Amino acid sequence: MSYSAVAMSASELTPVTVLTNWYAQAEQGGLYAAKALGIYEKYGLDVTIQMGGPQVNNVQLLVGGKVDFSLGYGLQSLSAVREEVPLVSVAAWFQKDPQSMVVHEGVGNDSLEALKGKGIRVPAAGRISYWPWMKSLYGFSDSQLRPYEYTYGPFIIDPEAIMQGYVTIDGFFLAKENVKAKSLLLADYGWNAYSATMDTTRGMINKHPEIVQAMVEATAKGWAEYFADPEPANALIKEDNPEMQDALLAYSYARMQEEGILLSGAAKDGRYGMMTKERWQEFYEDMVAAGTLPEGLDWEKAFDLSFIEAVYND
Repeated sequence: MSYSAVAMSASELTPVTVLTNWYAQAEQGGLYAAKALGIYEKYGLDVTIQMGGPQVNNVQLLVGGKVDFSLGYGLQSLSAVREEVPLVSVAAWFQKDPQSMVVHEGVGNDSLEALKGKGIRVPAAGRISYWPWMKSLYGFSDSQLRPYEYTYGPFIIDPEAIMQGYVTIDGFFLAKENVKAKSLLLADYGWNAYSATMDTTRGMINKHPEIVQAMVEATAKGWAEYFADPEPANALIKEDNPEMQDALLAYSYARMQEEGILLSGAAKDGRYGMMTKERWQEFYEDMVAAGTLPEGLDWEKAFDLSFIEAVYND
């Protein structure tokens, strides 16, 4: 990874806004490290990190020009092609989507296959993303769907409960309640979606490719620095999200590394954000098989490999 950019005065920096996919947390550590350590400035960027959340429409804000970059996910990018929305993924920070199925220990729910026919609490977003894939590949049915309360509460009191979780936080919250549970990471069962993608617009790529390149390279450097020392980034995360706990930051930081969330697949040798055409194609074909996306889609419009490849090929 090249890191030859030089420091610039404030007047020479290009203002850029990036919208995250949730409240500030360790899962966005690379962005916050790049901000905290002045890496963005070294690449000529004055970056504002804007928090996402449950009521924030990232695609709308990005395409509407309210932000320049946004964290998204692979299915969203492919769906944008179908809807003729000019959204493009230029890096994928998460090689494994952290989505999980949370199950209690000792009740026989030790694999995804074992969940067939059992009630599962799945939110609306999951019902249009991984759920059709689970039906297609594992024989699940819509009769298994149960309401999702966006809390671990119902899971804690029901030893037979199964719910969607997030592998980087599940164990932290359940251990506080002395609940013995495990997270079945969907990525380990074939769910091949890129997650925490760095998205921008076709217009930005065409008009300002140098800004896109700088943003991709600086953020990749930020991720490397975050896993070298998370403290500068964590301080900024807590400024943006005062409710964030040090213990949760530490837990998520460790789990991302243990599960290979960022450094696996094409990124396993420290190539943060790397994507491949082959994996995009494989995932698209999975979504066609699941009935989520149509055949004949110009799926290559969903991404641009040139920026992230340039980070590691010079």
